[in-house]
Amino acid sequence: MSHAPERREKDCLNCGAVVMGRFCHICGQENTVPKESFGKLVLHFFYDITHFDGKFFESLKYLLFRPGFLSKEYVRGRRASYLNPVRMYVFTSAIFFLIFFMVVDPKSLNENGDKPYGKNKRAAVIRDLEKEYKKSEADSSVLLKQIAWLKDTTRPVSLSILDSLERSDSAANPIKTFAEYEAQQDTLAKSKKDGWLKRMVAKKFTYNKEFRNNPSGMLEQWIKIFLHQLPYLLFISLPFFALILKLLYVRRRKEFYYADHAIFSIHHYILSFILLLFCFLMGTLYDVSGWTGFRVILIVFLCIWPVHLYIAMLNFYKQKWFKTFVKFLFLNLLGFFTILILFTIFLLISLIQL
Repeated sequence: MSHAPERREKDCLNCGAVVMGRFCHICGQENTVPKESFGKLVLHFFYDITHFDGKFFESLKYLLFRPGFLSKEYVRGRRASYLNPVRMYVFTSAIFFLIFFMVVDPKSLNENGDKPYGKNKRAAVIRDLEKEYKKSEADSSVLLKQIAWLKDTTRPVSLSILDSLERSDSAANPIKTFAEYEAQQDTLAKSKKDGWLKRMVAKKFTYNKEFRNNPSGMLEQWIKIFLHQLPYLLFISLPFFALILKLLYVRRRKEFYYADHAIFSIHHYILSFILLLFCFLMGTLYDVSGWTGFRVILIVFLCIWPVHLYIAMLNFYKQKWFKTFVKFLFLNLLGFFTILILFTIFLLISLIQL
């Protein structure tokens, strides 16, 4: 409700109905004076924000410390005192992914597999390549090129650089373009042709001018695209999570509708976002301070997630602890395979979008 003065006229400015009180009983619009000062507009804005915050923190308190309570209240129809679960999901997921994309860098995820070789690593790789060269009977121009590059200490060396030397060698890979690859595939018998996945990798990566000599850049771009697909992946997984719950409690279908399972799932996802935010915070504090206690706290937060879910299932569905525990195990197992399938699908979508 705004703090603007109520109009003396009793006709609704939105739908024209006769207003009996402060709010129109037809469309719900507040019957207040439409003209208001900038100061009142600012006050109205802050009132709405604090009202939202009040409901959010009240709902958050019950969500964290009374597992299953919010879902139970919503199903019973007691909703005015708490923040709508969909609005709460949108708000928490937006905050989570805002911080997630600030903390997680595709370069940092990729750099562990492509660190420059140090002196000892360089020497060890030279020894391995020389042994391989002595054993090889075929043309070893690629090995010689890699050994020469490694022995030149003025040149940087990493796994991606050695891979690029192998791909750039004409003897090792005479096919230079995707058109040549397609022509070569057409000459093969149907049973010997590459499948659609290998063809897509060849088109997007192996014979792509942008990525052919820069596998590290390709991987970084792939990770970046995939990470930005995560909000959609989690959102799509939510109705599947609710469907698993419906199947687990199919005998109580008259008591719990699919929408009820969906509300329970939304509250669980909100809790997951909040716990992961705390994990990011503890991880950052550990990186800054080096204090082991932050890592212990991080592990505790990760352990809270399954315990909270189990207690929430006990409180919401009201079944015995052992029966609930069995369903809890099946929920996590089926949920894991669902996420795994969606993860694979979105990885392929990210590859297509490269």
